[in-house]
Amino acid sequence: MNSLARATAGTLGAVAVAGAACVAYGTFIERKQYTLRTASIPVLPKGAPDIRVLHLSDLHMAPWQTDKQQWVRDLAALDPHLVVDTGDNLGHRDGLTGLRAALDVFAGVPGVYVNGSNDYWGPSFKNPLRYFMGPSKHAHAAERLDTDALEHYLDSLGWKSLNNAAATTEVEGTIIDFFGVNDPHRGYDRLDRIPGALDELREDDDRGPRLLMGVAHAPYQYVLNSFVTHGAEVVFAGHTHGGQVCIPGYGAIVTNCDIPRRQVKGLSLWRHGFHSAYLNVSAGLGTSIYSPFRFACKPEATLLTLTAKG
Repeated sequence: MNSLARATAGTLGAVAVAGAACVAYGTFIERKQYTLRTASIPVLPKGAPDIRVLHLSDLHMAPWQTDKQQWVRDLAALDPHLVVDTGDNLGHRDGLTGLRAALDVFAGVPGVYVNGSNDYWGPSFKNPLRYFMGPSKHAHAAERLDTDALEHYLDSLGWKSLNNAAATTEVEGTIIDFFGVNDPHRGYDRLDRIPGALDELREDDDRGPRLLMGVAHAPYQYVLNSFVTHGAEVVFAGHTHGGQVCIPGYGAIVTNCDIPRRQVKGLSLWRHGFHSAYLNVSAGLGTSIYSPFRFACKPEATLLTLTAKG
């Protein structure tokens, strides 16, 4: 073997070793490095007390994931005033068992939720390389999950469904109106229902001032634009996994929808027309059981503190 061939073989070997190390790190270490992200948003009426909002998303829960269940359970020590759950709670046909272990402790804490596609359909094996070729497609042979049981459980916690619906609640003296849509990634959203739902919500309720929040699983641009048009001041979403596989110094490679890469996770401003809203996209806490890998994108929950406007 000449020197060039030896050098090439050495380089390829080093690349293979580095690749294997990255896969091992993403699968066995970073995927379980659960992280709490914090941020503040000045949106409350002047003089209103702070409101702590715990944003959970994309748990993709399987019954054996006891470490994730314990980590989520420990978040109750943050004493949130409100929980916003942006879907994809289930990750297995028996995922509700693990979800109960994680969320029972939040019973009685005001909350709202929407569904993601994985709350309807079980995970299935897909070629992971296809993830980098655009938004994920729907597997025709996916298993139908017990969505009714999931919703019954979340309702039993005292949380309100925002699946193509609106709801209102009072948190720390502030009236908060919510509206949301069912999963846009599957086309289950009905944006046309929002105006009527909001009108009905406020018809016999003249309390004020009020804060308006929009909630969706997948942050497609047409959904975010509609939310801003309808007056949302804060919008919550998930679905993207923060890109799930990122490049240090570059960020997400894909978003699994059409949101710009720079807004694939974290707090930002979403502008549409002459209006804007704070947008919090969670990188989520889980992955598909068939793609148990994260790189440069730790799983997360978010504690947002809503504060009074200056």
